Amino acid sequence: MSIGNSPEDDRTFPADDRDSIGRALQQTRIAAGLTVEEVSASTRVRIPIVHAIEEDDFSRCGGDVYARGHIRTLARAVGLDPAPLIEQYDAEHGGRPAPTPAAPLFEAERIRPEPRRPNWTAAMVAAIVAVVGFVGFTMFNGNDDTKGATTAAEGGPAPAPDKATSAAKPKPVKPVAPKPTESAIAAVPQDKVTVKLSALDDKSWISAKGHDGKVLFDGLLLKGESKTFQDDERVDLVLGNAGAIELYVNGKKLADKFESGQVERLTYTKGDPEAG
Repeated sequence: MSIGNSPEDDRTFPADDRDSIGRALQQTRIAAGLTVEEVSASTRVRIPIVHAIEEDDFSRCGGDVYARGHIRTLARAVGLDPAPLIEQYDAEHGGRPAPTPAAPLFEAERIRPEPRRPNWTAAMVAAIVAVVGFVGFTMFNGNDDTKGATTAAEGGPAPAPDKATSAAKPKPVKPVAPKPTESAIAAVPQDKVTVKLSALDDKSWISAKGHDGKVLFDGLLLKGESKTFQDDERVDLVLGNAGAIELYVNGKKLADKFESGQVERLTYTKGDPEAG
């Protein structure tokens, strides 16, 4: 009988020598000759968040959805394939969470209904009724004048002129149809901030808050869906996949072109969103 280490104690286990997500991003950035400031300027990810991610601290990202978006954006900025990093993040943080149910998230939007659009059909119907009524009134008066002339020609007493009919007849007024606005978005109220988001060719993770910090929406906007938010002073947005979003602010379409997978933090107030 011998005393010593058992065969099981001599087993060797393969070490996971794969770099962490933050170290991989940092080393690739350094190899590309880029500074943190340059990466922050090109991706619009704030410098403290870039430093935190390179130290594998994702607590400042605001959640797993935004952490994935930041990782994808930084990886592309330094020339690194983001797919393996996203898979590594999901493996280390419990995988991608299930999408938030959409039904409760629409409650915030119902609080502020969209402005009523002009009813052009009713306006046109009213104009047509007015024209038909005027034509009928004119024809009725014309028949009375014809009867009076016929009676005078036959030798009968001429009818006494009626004060109402002897007065100058009003000239027909041609109804002018109101000019429709270029789009329903142009009718937004001027005393509020109105933001409309549409997911064109992909889904996007959206967070919208009012000036008082109240959450207007926080969830997934699927392809083909649109959301409109209003506030008396300010609307703060976080777009998790900004490249898929078409953005209207205060009735004006913005020409900003965001990249797919890019995270954007935006704030809009009343007036022209591009002024100043």
